[in-house]
Amino acid sequence: MSHPHPELGPPPTLPEGALRVTPLGGLGEIGRNMTVFEYGGRLLIVDCGVLFPEEEQPGVDLILPDFTTLQDRLDDIDGIVLTHGHEDHIGGVPYLLRQKNDIPLIGSKLTLALIEAKLQEHRIRPYTLQVAEGDRERIGPFECEFVAVNHSIPDALAVAIRTPAGMAVHTGDFKMDQLPLDRRLTDLPRFAELGKEGIDLLLSDSTNAEVPGFVAPERDISNVLRGVFAGAQKRIIVASFASHVHRIQQILDAAHEYGRRVAFVGRSMVRNMGIARDLGYLKVPPGLVVDVKTLDDLPDREIVLVCTGSQGEPMAALSRMANRDHQIRIVPGDTVILASSLIPGNENAVYRVINGLTRWGANVVHKGNAKVHVSGHASAGELLYFYNICKPRNLMPVHGEWRHLRANAELGALTGVPHDRIVIAEDGVVVDLIEGKAKIVGKVQAGYVYVDGLSVGDVTESSLKDRRILGDEGIISVFVVVDSTSGKIVGGPHIQSRGAGIDDAAFQAVIPKIEEALAKSASDGVAETHQLQQLVRRSVGKWVSDTYRRRPMILPVVVEV
Repeated sequence: MSHPHPELGPPPTLPEGALRVTPLGGLGEIGRNMTVFEYGGRLLIVDCGVLFPEEEQPGVDLILPDFTTLQDRLDDIDGIVLTHGHEDHIGGVPYLLRQKNDIPLIGSKLTLALIEAKLQEHRIRPYTLQVAEGDRERIGPFECEFVAVNHSIPDALAVAIRTPAGMAVHTGDFKMDQLPLDRRLTDLPRFAELGKEGIDLLLSDSTNAEVPGFVAPERDISNVLRGVFAGAQKRIIVASFASHVHRIQQILDAAHEYGRRVAFVGRSMVRNMGIARDLGYLKVPPGLVVDVKTLDDLPDREIVLVCTGSQGEPMAALSRMANRDHQIRIVPGDTVILASSLIPGNENAVYRVINGLTRWGANVVHKGNAKVHVSGHASAGELLYFYNICKPRNLMPVHGEWRHLRANAELGALTGVPHDRIVIAEDGVVVDLIEGKAKIVGKVQAGYVYVDGLSVGDVTESSLKDRRILGDEGIISVFVVVDSTSGKIVGGPHIQSRGAGIDDAAFQAVIPKIEEALAKSASDGVAETHQLQQLVRRSVGKWVSDTYRRRPMILPVVVEV
């Protein structure tokens, strides 16, 4: 198995007749999925998603793929293929289209409807091409065939990309549920035919590669939900992804059966479920869904609220309910259902929400104590079955953390893919398919791009480090006025702290040290303001460290008069 090395340099010029594959997100992480295919100087992008921030990224709203390698080649992009409508696959599209808004978007009916609604908020009207399973479209030099796959959202597609260099198949997210709610199976017969034709490079979903066996059918959840609904005495509040149409359908069915009304809470939930209903993907009996404003007229035992926040997102409806920061107040006897799995890295945030809800008396039902979620990703047994059908000549695991990628690679090897034809890459690592063999040839920039409010890319790792210090250790500000001629102190030092846990009166002990350091610098002829500020920072920093074993942010201000 080939894998990236830190010493990799920029890739060479792509040889004539070769296919280049560059993942810009989704490898080594769960989210931010984006892969760039290049042939004959033209580019095809598969997915463009976002990653949601973790605790060590305070203030960040979203994390985007790094578009740096594309900025000088926007005119070379023939299209963006979107495999399905989840945020980790479409959420970055508005930010890429800001740079060139006429790049065509190719996807299924529901996927395009979801991204068009999102782009409308960004005031972008995209060029779109709607496709369905079985369709073939030529997109520049890439002949794309779309294949049905089963996932936790309707209309998911894999894409087979044919070029003179060979055929690459990108699975997108998929599983092999044999009893899907919409009766839309992963098209294994077509994958078998592609395998007979010859799949030169298979890029395969790795999320559940460590999980043995097969994923349970989605319909298994229905009976569990019925049991929860039957036992609930007051309101039922369900938290789910705003795009999980299948799960919401099961909630609607259970609510209808037990005589409850349903209200959607949260802008993205209302928008997406409205789209799914209008397109016929969500079957809603008349009178079942009501406006949240009418709930005061209904008894608690007839209410179901469907909201976002199943991953503990701080601004989502469920988190705000747990923090008593939402118009909907949790009361004893409410039942809360978290109808999703835990995305790696979100565990602490989710358990914090569960504890908050429990504190107010809610009965919280989640994957840890009831079967209220099944994964949308193929487990190890399904992947083995899939590889035996496809018989890929080269395998590149995608969509997963390092442990998932490695486990997926081992599954490929078990089914007979030669070790030297299994490529374990990471974001930015460039893979070329040359004369039927995939190999790593270099690396391009593929770092995190942070979205903070209206700011895109302005927040850096250094900024986040400052935020973490502020959050963990607090800030100390020091104000000093010095004579511009002599360098002697004529005002201050004035010291204040916030969040550092140090009483302002305690700083009297460090003032002589600051005065001594500045006096010495004046005698040495040091008068440059920046140098004096650094001197103040070091003096205060050493005192705080020696006295309190803390490292707050120190903000020195030296003014010359």
